[in-house]
Amino acid sequence: MKNYDVIIAGAGSAGVPLAMFLAENKIKVLVLEKKPSCGQGQNKAAIGGIRATHSDGSKIKTCLKSLEIFSSWHEKEGEDIGWRRGGYLFPVYREKEEKTLKELLKTQEKFGLNINWISAQEVKELVKGINEDGLIGGTFSPNDGSASPLLSINAFYRKAVSNGAEFSFNEQIKEVKKKGNLFSVKTSDKEYETPIFINAAGAHAKEISLMLGVDIPVKPDCHEAGITEPAERFVEPMVVDIREGEKSKNYYFYQNFEGQIIFCMTPDPQIWGYDRKSTSEFLPEISKRMLNILPGLSNIKVRRVWRGLYPMTPDGFPIVQFDAAGVENYIIAAGMCGQGFMLGPGLGWIISKIITKQASKEDESIYNFRLNRDFSGQEKLK
Repeated sequence: MKNYDVIIAGAGSAGVPLAMFLAENKIKVLVLEKKPSCGQGQNKAAIGGIRATHSDGSKIKTCLKSLEIFSSWHEKEGEDIGWRRGGYLFPVYREKEEKTLKELLKTQEKFGLNINWISAQEVKELVKGINEDGLIGGTFSPNDGSASPLLSINAFYRKAVSNGAEFSFNEQIKEVKKKGNLFSVKTSDKEYETPIFINAAGAHAKEISLMLGVDIPVKPDCHEAGITEPAERFVEPMVVDIREGEKSKNYYFYQNFEGQIIFCMTPDPQIWGYDRKSTSEFLPEISKRMLNILPGLSNIKVRRVWRGLYPMTPDGFPIVQFDAAGVENYIIAAGMCGQGFMLGPGLGWIISKIITKQASKEDESIYNFRLNRDFSGQEKLK
């Protein structure tokens, strides 16, 4: 039986950067992953957007830390992860969305987000050819951006390994038990012990948590995305239209570091479950919406579409909990609601700080995603 200071379930958007930061602090950490390599769960279905433009202070501060990590990676580590600081633009065509976004500005500015309400003319300058009919203005956060999920997760993985973290792939957790001050973690053919067990298992976090008798309100729904052929650069920001459509709540798209347009849509109604097969409804619906706002996209060819899972909570906020449900040293980092790619590095940083007792009061104020909340609120910018 092997012993580790920390064992993490899941080598995804949260687990890999967390292992990286723990190992950096000389913590002996093991990451168990049932897939053959890192990022093969929901990370590879992410579209790459990274924003601190949220409606909640904890998410804003967490993602500001993530943005710091992504944006400085190339300079610090010498690896290109496809980072682009294009910003996030929320164009507004109706008073309803204008009221919502202007109200959110108060919270966003309070927590240090660089964001402003901009005029219709400024929106048109940011996105050439955007539909001007009824355009009122919008909010723009210039420090937000995007990166390649594939390049990023592997960069974090290599750094974690160089820091001393261990990863065991093709190894599915079968049982987790608390025995005194230690957790016993059994896989198909091995057994490990650790004083600290972290559940970062994404869409499968609930089943892992139930092994310890802790139920968590996390269940996945399905979202589809797509990517086009490369084109000459003509869009800088991520464009997010929060108006509802016939079969969708909102949609968003941007041009990545290779010139491809990547797009995604929030279906309405939600599609619950683990089915990752693409549907025939997605492309017609999102094409109609994207061409309505930016007609110049009409001649770009779509290369492929795919479907990923959003591990959802009832209120749209993550669950990050130490000593979950009274189980000492059981830590939950789950329910990212489709935003694990942007939240993961920031959460990994603060969780590692707390575990190694290096967190200041300001650091600890970053996260406030407790399991024992009432889940009655709602994230307004999911």
